[in-house]
Amino acid sequence: MNILVLGIGQSLRGDDSVGLETVRLWQAQYPLTAAKVKTEISEIPGIALLDSLAEMDAAILVDAVRSPAPAGTVIRLGPDELVSFTPETAVSHGWGVAETLHLGYAMYPWLVKCRITLFGIVGRNFGLGAPLTPQVRTVILKVAGIVESEIQSLMTDK
Repeated sequence: MNILVLGIGQSLRGDDSVGLETVRLWQAQYPLTAAKVKTEISEIPGIALLDSLAEMDAAILVDAVRSPAPAGTVIRLGPDELVSFTPETAVSHGWGVAETLHLGYAMYPWLVKCRITLFGIVGRNFGLGAPLTPQVRTVILKVAGIVESEIQSLMTDK
């Protein structure tokens, strides 16, 4: 099974870097699993996300999201739920995963075969040069473990 793990975010924008940090930690914590899947870190994937998904059976995306939920809340969205992204619950950097996937499904029929899961971590501080907020920083290790569990489940489901 071809699996992609993709950390998304902007490293210089506080909580927006949580997707990048989480995937890096997951790689360090679970190197044997990381060697079996495709791993990418992307500051702003935009439409290039579709290229990353090509030939993948499954993808796990980790990104910061804006939401009225408390900072550090982890939101798991499967392919059907990605449609529910609204301005109140959206990625923190504009044109995001949901919009790209909507376009991809319309343009590329093969994309529907890729099982996509997004782990969104609710952030609060997205200012340039800002640090991760403590609430967001504390969930990075937890989400890295969740990513590992998701991958193990995918590998078992082959």
